[in-house]
Amino acid sequence: MSGLKGWRVAALESRRGAELERLLSRQGAEPHVVAALREAPVADPRPIIDFAHQLLVGQIDVVVFLTGVGCRALLETAAGHVDREKLLNALRDIPTIARGPKPTAALRDAGIEPTYRTEPPDTWREILTLVDTHLPVANATVAIQEYGQPNTSLIAGLEARGATVVPVPVYRYALPEDTGPLEQLVRDLTEGRYDAILFTAAQQAVHLRQIAERVGCVDAIKNADRQLLVASIGPSTTAAVETQLDWPVDFEPDPPKMGHLVSRLAEAAEELRRRKRRVQSRLEATSRLRPDPAAPWYDSPFLKACRGEPTPYTPVWLMRQAGRYMAEYQAVRAKVSFLELCRNPQLASEVMCTAVAKLNVDAAIIFSDLLPILEPMGLELEFEPGGGPVIHNPVREGGDVDRVRELETVEALDYVMQVVRQTRSDLPDTIPLIGFAGAPFTLASYLIEGGSSRHYLHTKTLMYRDRGAWDALMQRLARSVTRYLNGQIAAGAQCVQLFDSWVGCLSPHDYRQYVLPYVRQIVQAIVADVPLIYFGTGNPALIPAMAEAGSRVVGVDWRIDLGDAWRWVGWDRSIQGNLDPAVLLADRSTIVAAVSEVLRQAENRPGHIFNLGHGVLPQTPVEHAQEVVRAVHELSART
Repeated sequence: MSGLKGWRVAALESRRGAELERLLSRQGAEPHVVAALREAPVADPRPIIDFAHQLLVGQIDVVVFLTGVGCRALLETAAGHVDREKLLNALRDIPTIARGPKPTAALRDAGIEPTYRTEPPDTWREILTLVDTHLPVANATVAIQEYGQPNTSLIAGLEARGATVVPVPVYRYALPEDTGPLEQLVRDLTEGRYDAILFTAAQQAVHLRQIAERVGCVDAIKNADRQLLVASIGPSTTAAVETQLDWPVDFEPDPPKMGHLVSRLAEAAEELRRRKRRVQSRLEATSRLRPDPAAPWYDSPFLKACRGEPTPYTPVWLMRQAGRYMAEYQAVRAKVSFLELCRNPQLASEVMCTAVAKLNVDAAIIFSDLLPILEPMGLELEFEPGGGPVIHNPVREGGDVDRVRELETVEALDYVMQVVRQTRSDLPDTIPLIGFAGAPFTLASYLIEGGSSRHYLHTKTLMYRDRGAWDALMQRLARSVTRYLNGQIAAGAQCVQLFDSWVGCLSPHDYRQYVLPYVRQIVQAIVADVPLIYFGTGNPALIPAMAEAGSRVVGVDWRIDLGDAWRWVGWDRSIQGNLDPAVLLADRSTIVAAVSEVLRQAENRPGHIFNLGHGVLPQTPVEHAQEVVRAVHELSART
């Protein structure tokens, strides 16, 4: 076979380095295998001895074996301090869990048949799934044979299920004694001397980053994947590569074995390289985008307010300004379903442009929905008539996260890009167009709950009990949303809004821990100088934390005084909001008074964009929406 013929392939492997080199050579590659770690025995055997004594006196209820080498080392070390047969008999008397075939073989060699064995891909997530299915551990003491470094995600998951965890370290991962080859590899990677790189263990990514920091190549190594095909042996390794190096993984074999990693990569290599080049070409095109100061919309009141510049009046637009409250929208919807409308560029543009003209607002937002991005990510989405969105294959367990595919290109969502192009073409040149996407937490909640929710129990259960799975999911969503929003900017949007409609269910502490890093990641990766509005609802206590994400504009709902919110956001930032949508159901004098109060709270500062605190309600008379826009323009006019 010659799938990798002529390819320069770097690979990270220690114990089986020679085998990996032979596998790559057989596929025609020019391999360069580098050891990135070594297994260093723990200097202090006391944790192993303590574990053995606890086991013999019945203080251990369950033992988890994570590796074959570690299992054998643990038994050998413990047998030097307690009776071996008594030790083995004690293990036979309690449930044991083997993570995959290697610890299973090690236990059988010792005459122990493991009580449970995980299912492929044999990660710590499968251990938690096995526990949930077969072995409740509430109030149990669970010993974990550790290797390399503590598995904090597994420990946290077991503790969240009520277990007391006893870590038993056997060996630790350390850098190779001679780090010269690894340092040279880092330099070669940054200089583009390889076509592909293979990772066979999660710790390799950790060490590669450490060496990059040592030689001063951290920023360069982050960009090394642009022309480099990145392959990982399995989900845990993939998560480490993505977290430590910020490299999206291009290939992962099934099952996660070294032979399959090489052979199946060889089969897919050329197509993967073509796809990588297409993606990179689009990314480079996007990175060159900048707002055009000569464009008719550049100095529009809306975009000037986004930039915090003075405007002749306060600009205003309304969330869901093209919706069910308009007869024109209802006429279109009588002919097509909601998804059909979203996927029809001409109709989607028509309903939005009609709303813009009828209301006289200062900005348009594309007609779409938060959830279509989930379909190319592997979720089965349906909008039930009158019942809202439903995800038919929700993510409920940590292992389910592995089937959520990262959105590497926006090709599958080209109809959204067509909606952007068509709407931009049909709008007056002076009216800016806003693109949008759901924020990672809100998207995660939908795909975990399977639809709408009041208490977000499934979402919070996964978030609290399986931090590793949560982080992997949020990373994939953050990168996917970034590509989606930048794709809309490339198609013609002048601004983008990130909707975090469900984030209000979190405390400020949980928001900062579980959500903020991923929103900040999106904000930092959006096309330079294109304003991003970050909008959340339901919990004013989150506003200071939301502002930490760094968006140019922060959107707030009606549950807080606009002036208080702005003070929390910072006067140097722009703010959007924040009239209660229900006010539009009142009489006109009440509407004008409420508009006047929001403007009073804004104190005529530059950077205020008037909006509702949520979308226009379906029962709203169109004339009342028009009255809001008229009142904002008249009452905020600067002399």
